[in-house]
Amino acid sequence: MDRPIRIVFMGTATLAQEVLRALLDESMHEVVGIVSQPDRPAGRKMKHQPTPVKLLAMERGLEVFQPEKIKSPDSLKVLQSWKPDLGVVAAYGQLLSESVLSLPTHGCLNVHTSILPKYRGAAPIQWAIHDQQKETGVTIMKMDKGMDTGDIISIEKTPIDPEETSGMLHDRLAKIGGALLIKTISGYLSGEMSPYEQNHQESSHARKINKLDGLIDWYKKASEIKAHTNAFSPWPGSYTYLSSQQSEKPDLVKIWKIKAIENDDNIESTPGEIVVANKNQVVVKCGGHSAIELLEIQFPGAKRLSIDSIQSAKKFKVGDRFINKL
Repeated sequence: MDRPIRIVFMGTATLAQEVLRALLDESMHEVVGIVSQPDRPAGRKMKHQPTPVKLLAMERGLEVFQPEKIKSPDSLKVLQSWKPDLGVVAAYGQLLSESVLSLPTHGCLNVHTSILPKYRGAAPIQWAIHDQQKETGVTIMKMDKGMDTGDIISIEKTPIDPEETSGMLHDRLAKIGGALLIKTISGYLSGEMSPYEQNHQESSHARKINKLDGLIDWYKKASEIKAHTNAFSPWPGSYTYLSSQQSEKPDLVKIWKIKAIENDDNIESTPGEIVVANKNQVVVKCGGHSAIELLEIQFPGAKRLSIDSIQSAKKFKVGDRFINKL
């Protein structure tokens, strides 16, 4: 195009903030409108907090449109007034209707953090780690009315490190997504990149995470529990309950960092049972011939601590057991 590309950006979360930053820093694109979810109450005092996208917009002196429903007639009028050439969507949080998707001359592109059609949905990063996938990536697709079902324009893949948490991977993919989007916009508008249909038969769904997902099943193998711990860090965190000789009631324990032991000799022990507990090491039996070594944990109302700090108070003893319900 001979003139600057007029882009409407729709996003809310931290991932979207990084993508928007890439767009704003790319001088050949003109972001004519920014849409984000309304401010929501958060924190102990439940004060309304601006979204990450709004925070960046405020930093750059830009206004943000925050409708409760993006498909409402009033919202459509605002979008129309911006006369967009292209829509860009990243971690926005609302499904877009056909009336919204068709407003920009060249449609809407979405930045999705998986290798589509795998892991469509709200939590692709967490479930990819949870399922012990070796790689993931970012897909730029042309949106349709379905949930991440639009035609693919570009994909960039990246390996998942065995020690990588969802928080760490999220930050990497956000940067990858921003850079890939800039390259894709140019290729898409010039015709060098042509959208192609997803193989819908190979699709999988990455449902939204809830707090209950963090509960550890000690009958699973150590490698699965490690993947579980990485997947749900930082939220909701992996947790269990300690049934000990020192307490009448099981104590909630959050487990942040562990080491998997795949060949464990404590075959007769019950999964969840503490089989080693000394000043520097606590080992817990898992399913099969496996165990985990606790490295970093947290009790309610306390900060995260390494196991040697915890064991200075002799908190864990051999024979104590982690259970997955009260």
